[in-house]
Amino acid sequence: CIVIGSLVEAGAEAIGANPLMARVMAYYHDVGKMERPLYFIENQGGGYNRHDALQPHMSAMIIREHVKRGQELGRKFKLPQPIIDAMSEHHGSSTIWYFYNKARSQAEDPDSILESDYKYDGMKPQTKETALVMLGDVVEAATRSVPDPTPLRLNGVVKNILNKYFAEGQLSECDLTLRDLDAIARSFLEVLIGIYHARIEYGVSSVAGGGRKKHGGSDQKGSARAPGGGGVAAAAGAAPYTKPFPVPGSGGGGPKRG
Repeated sequence: CIVIGSLVEAGAEAIGANPLMARVMAYYHDVGKMERPLYFIENQGGGYNRHDALQPHMSAMIIREHVKRGQELGRKFKLPQPIIDAMSEHHGSSTIWYFYNKARSQAEDPDSILESDYKYDGMKPQTKETALVMLGDVVEAATRSVPDPTPLRLNGVVKNILNKYFAEGQLSECDLTLRDLDAIARSFLEVLIGIYHARIEYGVSSVAGGGRKKHGGSDQKGSARAPGGGGVAAAAGAAPYTKPFPVPGSGGGGPKRG
């Protein structure tokens, strides 16, 4: 939750939302997992996975339950309503793809498996802050498993996730613009690069005969920063940052969805 808090706080600052509220939401959004912590992979420590002994539909039910349980705990301990809203909205109506696909692979007739049985039944995010928690939660989990997390790889993960949730309509009920989503992608990437201390070599090019030419007389290395606008990634010959959303080049804050 610490990493998610850093992501959503940076995202909130980038789009003019409430950074403190977003960070606190991130800290509390998954408290419902405390009832059955070992059914969630981040708490298994690479050990025995309890879902191996369960049918996919039962696993999905347990995973979904943490949303409801979180709301109950929030009300019991009189947490502010926006924090409880983050618990109920941070998965929206998204699909638990892993167990849905597992069920289809095990079924004699894959078409008999209904996607609706593997969906969260919460509301879609209603505010910018809860949308940030949704996106930060998924981005943090996905980037933990990225091998050799270079800026370009992290950039690809962030863009793919934001595009996916945008295309699925999970962000259609909150007040985010396309320009906001582009700013969120950039802010998430900056935080992730800082966390993973990604470093890339630059200023080195191949020369005829298979040798290496060092510009300035020595190998140069530097801490990588977000690709785009030149800098380290551009010097390394990396593709520049490309906007994940078709943000208009001028005027206003971009069209709103919903």
